[in-house]
Amino acid sequence: MVNKEINIRVSREEDANYLFSWLNDPEVLPWFPLDNVREIEDAIRIWLSYREIGAAFTICLNDIPVGMAVIYLHRYKKLRHQSLFAIILDKNFRSQGLGSKLMHHVIEAAKKNFGLEILHLEVYEGNPAKSLYQRLGFKEYGRQDCFLKEKNGIYRNKINMELEL
Repeated sequence: MVNKEINIRVSREEDANYLFSWLNDPEVLPWFPLDNVREIEDAIRIWLSYREIGAAFTICLNDIPVGMAVIYLHRYKKLRHQSLFAIILDKNFRSQGLGSKLMHHVIEAAKKNFGLEILHLEVYEGNPAKSLYQRLGFKEYGRQDCFLKEKNGIYRNKINMELEL
């Protein structure tokens, strides 16, 4: 068996190419509120801007990025106790515990590094990642029907979930 070295670090600018390929995947894109290359590039620019404050993370397997997460920290003091976050994992590395490791890292950083009390996320109905969030203790606190409208006219409902830290 090949020895696999797993490490999680603050994201780097060069991780953008990996994030682009994951988000641009036709199997992954429906689970994000993005529609085209311009929107994907804009989302990556925003995502990676959080690396400057240590809130964007990359999980690597043998020094190759296989997933990323970001905590969208608020700039306004009254909102700094809670934050939205996002996570993505290369589809070839799912169901190997890497998503859980990255999530545990995000949760720990949210508490220790940023003093957050609540992490929340938006997941679209049917997304298989919802079961991971539930296993980690995230609870549903709201829904919005017909939140996304795909090119084919199909709507996706948004499920809001949160974890009290």
